[in-house]
Amino acid sequence: MKLRQFEQIHAYNFLLSFENGEIWEADLKDLIGRYVTVDDLHTAYVNSDWGCLEFLGGQVDIEPKTLYRYAHSASDKQVA
Repeated sequence: MKLRQFEQIHAYNFLLSFENGEIWEADLKDLIGRYVTVDDLHTAYVNSDWGCLEFLGGQVDIEPKTLYRYAHSASDKQVA
């Protein structure tokens, strides 16, 4: 399940849009907080080949399956 796009809402809170059309709001702090500081969150981008969310020029990445499962289980807010 590839990530298509994202929007940073505030700090570690992101809206995540997946290729199946689902959009989830998730707090990624527990997942990436040790590796990506709040000041470095602006480096986020979607790797178009793999569909993963990457930070710091690819030094930190979240595999799409992991991101989808985390967003699905850690969030009670499915937006679409």
